[in-house]
Amino acid sequence: MSHQMVGIVIHSLLTDDELRDRFTVDPMETLAALALRGFELTRDEIEVFLRTDAQMWSWGGQLFDTRVH
Repeated sequence: MSHQMVGIVIHSLLTDDELRDRFTVDPMETLAALALRGFELTRDEIEVFLRTDAQMWSWGGQLFDTRVH
């Protein structure tokens, strides 16, 4: 299940402008808010997200169609 959650969080960061902006400003608060919404990540997964350069998520929105099929 955890790999699926990581994929969902990655997809969300790449396609959701508001989430990406919040993550860029405060990654820990953003991940905590996702956890409260049921996004279960392990401590190691959270650490990996916190270590990423938040700006790297910005390129994704241009590549993906944000509509849900």
